[in-house]
Amino acid sequence: MFKFRFCVAAAWLVALSGCAGGPAQKSPKSGQEKVSPAVTALYTRLADDEKRYFAARDPATFKNDETAATASYQWAWNDAQDAAALCAKTRGCDTTKFDEAFARMSGQAVATTPAGEEAMTPEATANAGETSAVAASVPEVGRTVSLLKGKELSEVMTLNGPVKVALEEWLTSLRPNLMDTYENYQYLRYLMWPEYQKAGLPEAILFGIMAKESGGRVHAYSRSGAAGLLQFMPATGQRFGLNYVDGFDQRYDPQLAARANAAYLNEQLEILNNNLEMVIAAYNGGEGRMQRLAKSAPDASFWDPEIFAQLPAETRDYVPVVLAAAWLYLHPEKYNLEFPKIDGRPGTLVLQKKASLAELAVCLGDSGNAHDGWFRTLRNLNPSVDPREPLPASSRLRVPQQLVPLYERNCMRGAWAAVAGDLHEAVLATPAQAAVVTATRRAPPPPPPMAKARKAAPTYVVRRGETLSSIARKFGCDNASELAKANGIKPKDVGSVHPGRVLQVGVCMR
Repeated sequence: MFKFRFCVAAAWLVALSGCAGGPAQKSPKSGQEKVSPAVTALYTRLADDEKRYFAARDPATFKNDETAATASYQWAWNDAQDAAALCAKTRGCDTTKFDEAFARMSGQAVATTPAGEEAMTPEATANAGETSAVAASVPEVGRTVSLLKGKELSEVMTLNGPVKVALEEWLTSLRPNLMDTYENYQYLRYLMWPEYQKAGLPEAILFGIMAKESGGRVHAYSRSGAAGLLQFMPATGQRFGLNYVDGFDQRYDPQLAARANAAYLNEQLEILNNNLEMVIAAYNGGEGRMQRLAKSAPDASFWDPEIFAQLPAETRDYVPVVLAAAWLYLHPEKYNLEFPKIDGRPGTLVLQKKASLAELAVCLGDSGNAHDGWFRTLRNLNPSVDPREPLPASSRLRVPQQLVPLYERNCMRGAWAAVAGDLHEAVLATPAQAAVVTATRRAPPPPPPMAKARKAAPTYVVRRGETLSSIARKFGCDNASELAKANGIKPKDVGSVHPGRVLQVGVCMR
């Protein structure tokens, strides 16, 4: 996720604050919904998981027993993920608490916010009726790129100081990022924009969010745990249907991520009275915060000091950046900007012989994509595939249509097929170089190195419903007391061993 810091935006904030004579006072909290026992239980479970996670990552906890430590912190991470999924389905449960916990466990410092506020997520006025250069070049899009709830975006977007600063950033130092986003998106567009069209949302906003969040890189992953093109945190993703299916994190699925993003925006548009800027701010800074600010100043716009001055710097930067990218998507011709012509027609490639995505990228070369070849596009369109894992013949891959004949020409036979095969064989013969982190499976961050290595003692993680006696029998102990003594469990506690506890079971295996 790109970072922006705008001096003009800061000056704009000072000017706003000066006109208002200082930020408005927050209204006292009242009428808060009572937290149910089910929600309380989920919060307690999360706190226990987080405590256990950090304890397991402290080398002193397991006395340098790396196997036990890894089992413990993985159990805590996965249990927190399961609790987050339940939270997303439980009325009154605040999923941002889980997102904050995942950020802390991932090693990302969470921005300090006032009590009750959410932490940060990981990261144009003109004449109504103007037509988009993008829409004109792709007739089937029609007006979906520029309509929001029946109104032109030009009627609801404000081209003020902060947005103009963001426009200049996109057109200068960040122009390569803007062009990369556009190119990546054109190959993914047939999967994503129909989800926005069905939701009645302007495609330009989808482009703006993507440009800010990921640059169109499907496997983008932040240290705070946000993932995918649109950078969903785990709990928020699960709330909108992005789950783990057969080990694949659906936050990396372009179509499902666009669908979830559209559902989120429509939900917040309804709550925030169709105020686009407030909704974009909610996507970055938390919907709870924006709803409270909107309630405390119902007649204020996003740019008024009653709202703007109360927001963290990241959100004050985020909103104009997204709006500026969306505006450039609609009106590149107004800023001496020309997006590349991309042939994004979708196709299906059926492999005629075993090959990996990396091998295909080598033999396909850069014909039709001299900018950076086809590796990124192949990965983006096939997010669940390990790029260096050979796929069997007859495997079907999503590709741009133009690659189907190119595959027949370059990858079935000839010099480029031989070069690709030779390089791939070298990769397979060098395991250390072949290891690739694809960020598509549920896994916690790697543990810190232990102070000193030694042979790990046999351990076992207690499952739900198990007792110390049943575990003792499983590993060959004559009775539970022997196992309890080895693990420092007092006689009175033998009957109540908690799920998730890591037991040393070597005493039963001698």
